[in-house]
Amino acid sequence: MAGRKQFDVDEALRGAMHVFWRWGYSEASIDRLTEGTGLGRGSLYGTFGDKSALFRKSLQRYVQTYHPLVGQALSGPHRDPGAVVAAFLQVTLNRIADPTVPDGCLVTMSAAQFPTLDEEGRATVRALVDGLRALLERALLAAGAGEREAAELALCTLATNKSLAVLSLAGFSGEDLATVAAVAVRNAGSG
Repeated sequence: MAGRKQFDVDEALRGAMHVFWRWGYSEASIDRLTEGTGLGRGSLYGTFGDKSALFRKSLQRYVQTYHPLVGQALSGPHRDPGAVVAAFLQVTLNRIADPTVPDGCLVTMSAAQFPTLDEEGRATVRALVDGLRALLERALLAAGAGEREAAELALCTLATNKSLAVLSLAGFSGEDLATVAAVAVRNAGSG
């Protein structure tokens, strides 16, 4: 029928998310996006808008997919701050080990390309990073960390999370990544 979409919009968005995740915003060409979504240019633009709008929708799809796992891991109760760090980083390690998705992290890749994003894209990425930091901080406080310790551990854990994503892109083994996470957990427990 005329006017009805003949494709799965959610599946096309998942494909776009993977293109941005694998290539980053600057290298996610329209050709790569049409190939990744299976859509022609007209359908791509007609459904999602311009590249920047599709990028922001892809980020939201990523958040809808992965942040509930973070929320669940941080919901506790946790016996101490080290257990919070361990739970958070385990979600990261699990995502990195998933062979059905690109290496790294879409939010990390996007943060690394911050200067190439438009104002809305930068604001979206920053809000996502700040949101993760706030989730971590609340979970750390609930696990008994003091305010300063929670703030510092949240920032360092977020930095470890982002470094795990970068190291996975550079081909570091799962064992190496697990070692980084284990040291971060051990250091969090020694507060």
